[in-house]
Amino acid sequence: MTVRIGVVLFPGSNRDIDAVNALRVAGAEPVMLWHEQADLQGVAAVLLPGGFAYGDYLRAGVIARFSPVMRSVADFAGRGGPVLGICNGFQVLAEAGLVPGALLRNRGLRFVCRQVALRAEHLDTPFTRELAAAGPLRMPVAHGEGAYYADPPALDALEAAGGVLFRYVHPDGKRASDEPDRANPNGSVGAIAGVINAEGNVAGLMPHPETAVEAVLGSDDGLGIIASFVESAAERQHAAGPVLVGAAG
Repeated sequence: MTVRIGVVLFPGSNRDIDAVNALRVAGAEPVMLWHEQADLQGVAAVLLPGGFAYGDYLRAGVIARFSPVMRSVADFAGRGGPVLGICNGFQVLAEAGLVPGALLRNRGLRFVCRQVALRAEHLDTPFTRELAAAGPLRMPVAHGEGAYYADPPALDALEAAGGVLFRYVHPDGKRASDEPDRANPNGSVGAIAGVINAEGNVAGLMPHPETAVEAVLGSDDGLGIIASFVESAAERQHAAGPVLVGAAG
């Protein structure tokens, strides 16, 4: 049975179709989840796509976190369900407290849209298990508020707990600097491009693996991340047995 993965659609989402395509390429059945509906339709995992949820009014992700669907996503995550947030989805997860830290305005105060390189810090998570190698992985970024931040004590705790999932690196694999560095497109502390929660089932990253799943797109380095997510969801669905469509997430 094909694994069913929800893609949340907020007003202002613009990478939802890319997410749907990526999930299909990885062998999953995407299920669209409207922001005003609390029913997760029995999906085995949830993906929050990129875009500008609710127009990014006030700040990115802060309004979306209060939507009915996010209350269900939080409950789903609390029960061990796999959740992946990409770009704006990462911002929403951070605002909802489902992943540690915050996403601030890019250090240069400009929107950045270009290819970057990143490295997976762990290959044994639900989001990296299918990667052939840690990196460098090439994929695009497109954001204005992507500077990851945690205060020094929180950052130390995150590092110690293995919560850093991805870092920005140079094409040769060398870690990017926190200082002005083209390899760190937004000035994230620790060159952090993505994090994972303490329980290991919720992750967010600013780069876009869903738009790097086919070579014709310029890179297929993101496919390993999407495939990892899909395989982890499939295992959860198999373990749970048949799901009644329409049941709460």
